Amino acid sequence: MLEEYPIEGKRAAEIAASVERAVGSGELEPGRLLPPMRELASRLEVNPNTVAAAYRTLRERGVIETAGRRGSRVRSKPVTTARELSRLDVPPGVRNLSDGNPDPALLPSLVAAFTAAAEAADRRPGLYGEAAVEPELARLARADLDADGVPDGPVVVTSGSLDAIERVLAAHLRPGDTVAVEDPGWHSVLDLVPALGLRAVPVGVDTEGPLPDDVRAALEGGARALIVTDRAQNPTGAALSATRARALRAVLGEYPQTLLIEDDHGHRIVDLPLCPLAGVTRHWAFLRSVAKAYGPDLRLAVLTGDAVTMDRVQGRQRLGPGWVSRLLQRAVAGLWSGDAVDTRAVAQTYGRRRDALIDALAERGIEAYGRSGMNVWVPVPDETGAVARLLHSGWAVAPGARFRTNAPPGLRITVSTLDPAEAGVLADAIATAVWPAPARRYV
Repeated sequence: MLEEYPIEGKRAAEIAASVERAVGSGELEPGRLLPPMRELASRLEVNPNTVAAAYRTLRERGVIETAGRRGSRVRSKPVTTARELSRLDVPPGVRNLSDGNPDPALLPSLVAAFTAAAEAADRRPGLYGEAAVEPELARLARADLDADGVPDGPVVVTSGSLDAIERVLAAHLRPGDTVAVEDPGWHSVLDLVPALGLRAVPVGVDTEGPLPDDVRAALEGGARALIVTDRAQNPTGAALSATRARALRAVLGEYPQTLLIEDDHGHRIVDLPLCPLAGVTRHWAFLRSVAKAYGPDLRLAVLTGDAVTMDRVQGRQRLGPGWVSRLLQRAVAGLWSGDAVDTRAVAQTYGRRRDALIDALAERGIEAYGRSGMNVWVPVPDETGAVARLLHSGWAVAPGARFRTNAPPGLRITVSTLDPAEAGVLADAIATAVWPAPARRYV
């Protein structure tokens, strides 16, 4: 009977990959029971611990599920996380505050920047063997980083924040290693970590960033990496304060082998000062994407860090895409040098929209958070019910399940396009959704 299973390999990674291929091709259909670990180990002539490691990787990636003595089987929705399943379908006519997008009206025109970049490419086309990073983009990025107190390091360009985080994690970690992640935190990171075969350990967050005691507990427990959002944290809007940064630097100083990854995707849409942690550990990476300030479709982030980490990232990048389009890099350099975004004006606009909703909710006895960026986090007792009732009343918000592991339920509301005049109407709808009649109450 074991011959029916299209599983092969001698190492845990090979066995896990074989199962994933079989699931993807349909040879192992959803719900299919996998062979017991000892039986498979005997057939493959490997140690049972090797199969156990492969099964553990597959569980962490969401491919299989294990039910004790009943064995392991292919998940009914393999390779689909709970966060992906909780995405909201927004019907026509419903006001969509769930998508996390910037306000299109605050994004700059890209025509002039791309025209200038294209004209430069016509004069001197980019060819194989040239530098992966445009010198002008590197110069502008380094000048901003220097001004914000980020330690010196090589500049690398990646295809957005998530690409940068994945490359840095892969440069140092191996399947089974543990990564400390913010909870609540960016759902893409929460999905990426297990997809790489890594284990995520949640770290609590308040308005000033990750909680130092939680970070210490995670590192004491063996976490090899920590991912921190400096400003405009998704979904809570948290931003590292100077006091919190000092506390976290003290904790990290006790664990200098920790791989530290900082995400400052709020660059150029936030007017709060940066309080970086970079440089306190031996290996670190600091990244900034252009998605929120210039448009998500640009798919570009600049990355700096210690020389070893950046060398590994660039070396692996050369074996894949090679480089991020230099035409795109020139366009972004043109946007930066031309001050296409008025950071203060954009930050103030998002700030007015956040504050209008937070204040309106406070008037109705509802606590909400949003210190920076374009999102407001609202803790609620019944997340699923609140989302459904808001949708029925014409408002789509993101369920907190997409962003949390152990954190209490909540709603993420993207206020980027919310007119302050709408805040009261939305707050009324939230109050009704959180406290449905007859339990609804005002303070």
